[in-house]
Amino acid sequence: MKFERRKTREVKVGNIIIGGNAPISVQTMTKTKTADIDATVKQIERCKQAGADIVRVTINDKQAATAISEIVKQCSFIPIVADIHFNHIFAIKSIESGVAKVRINPGNIGSEDRIRQVLDAAKEYSVPIRIGVNSGSLEKDILEKYGYPSAEALYESAIRHVDICNKYGFDDLIIAVKSSSVKLMIAAYRLLSEKVDYPLHLGVTEAGSYESGTIKSTVGIGTLLAEGIGDTIRVSLTAEPEKEVEVGRQILRALELKQSGVEIISCPTCGRLEVDLFSIVKELETAVKDIQKNIKISVLGCAVNGPGEARESDIGVAAGSSCALLYLKGEFLKKIDEKEIVNEVLNLISKANN
Repeated sequence: MKFERRKTREVKVGNIIIGGNAPISVQTMTKTKTADIDATVKQIERCKQAGADIVRVTINDKQAATAISEIVKQCSFIPIVADIHFNHIFAIKSIESGVAKVRINPGNIGSEDRIRQVLDAAKEYSVPIRIGVNSGSLEKDILEKYGYPSAEALYESAIRHVDICNKYGFDDLIIAVKSSSVKLMIAAYRLLSEKVDYPLHLGVTEAGSYESGTIKSTVGIGTLLAEGIGDTIRVSLTAEPEKEVEVGRQILRALELKQSGVEIISCPTCGRLEVDLFSIVKELETAVKDIQKNIKISVLGCAVNGPGEARESDIGVAAGSSCALLYLKGEFLKKIDEKEIVNEVLNLISKANN
């Protein structure tokens, strides 16, 4: 089943297209001190290896603004986005340093004249801008108008700055209206998607730890994607950025919006289980983490649903009493010992063509 995706205009971020019919991209953000060029570049490399399409870097002081040029040079393999708060000069310097996009928070970037200066530089260097509205940093007058962060408040903040950009002849834009509240975030994006055709960057901001943040992000981002809303995503976790990428890719895979990488389906287990399925699945997940082949693997631990579900995957394992039935593309291959499951599955993956 394919979701009918909302039609948006295309925006080019480096070599990645956001919007239109382009695949939904996965973003993350570095968590190093940007001035530490070596550490930042190494983290970006790990993010790329994990499957990130775009990486954002904070430019929060003069040292970071100086370092970004070298970071961009060393990371030509992936588009780098400059994340700017408060200081429009850092935005201009980042644009001149070759970043692929600039993210600004309208609530704290300053006067309209400062925004105009950033727009002039972005236009000169053909760099798109993401208007990043956040419920925690809305403009004072908007907060006073609505009394609290609401979907309408987030929408008004975004449109205010879209109008400023359009006033100065700039429309190479992506919009985000994030909140740590999943319900508010969903409502704001729904409202925005009805009014504009700009590409939307989805995310639940400050989602939390790996466990709780994954759940909140999956509910928020997944709900909108299932409604056809969203062109690029970032999962915000109190965890390494590679983990954010992995969760983002899993969200897309669960909705069949991205089929890059090995997908493992495993049963929740019950009293019928007669093999160490927990260890088997954990070992398989570790072994296939960096494999980019599009393969679906089922590892089931009971005789009730196991054989039927195993036949529906590219590679299927239906475990019984210290042994398992092995399937390939729905066809039974052989019966194997419990200790052979991981090696047999990995061997079949290595022989797969895709």
